[in-house]
Amino acid sequence: MKNLFNANDVAQTIERINQLTPTTKGLWGKMSVGQMLAHCNVPYEFVYDNIHAKPGFFMKIILKLFVKSAVVGEKPYKKNSPTAPAFVIKEDKNFETEKKRLIDYLEKTLALGENHFDGKESVSFGKLSKNEWNIMFSKHLDHHLQQFGV
Repeated sequence: MKNLFNANDVAQTIERINQLTPTTKGLWGKMSVGQMLAHCNVPYEFVYDNIHAKPGFFMKIILKLFVKSAVVGEKPYKKNSPTAPAFVIKEDKNFETEKKRLIDYLEKTLALGENHFDGKESVSFGKLSKNEWNIMFSKHLDHHLQQFGV
């Protein structure tokens, strides 16, 4: 798994993103490449943009108990795994816009560094270690880049 707090790993990940084109087709699933990029931006939107509703107290407990280990654990996601409603992208998205946003988020995260994230509160899972933040970001992005063959 790539360490998205490491400049070389971020550069390699951006290289993979740059291999995508507006016509790249997924190997599984229903999303277009623009939708996939928008979907991959959602974790960063939760961290940086405050545009999504935060889970309530009860939902946060459920997420911590039943979802957190799947998201921040090292076991890869299965193809066609279900996703949270905030991550569902139904409308078409502009490929170039979403690609630029994702690269900008990766670069911002790298610039802030792992120490910024160590012990930082996740809106869904509570405090996470820098390793858990990296796994959450890296595993999700890698899953979808594989989905689109890069």
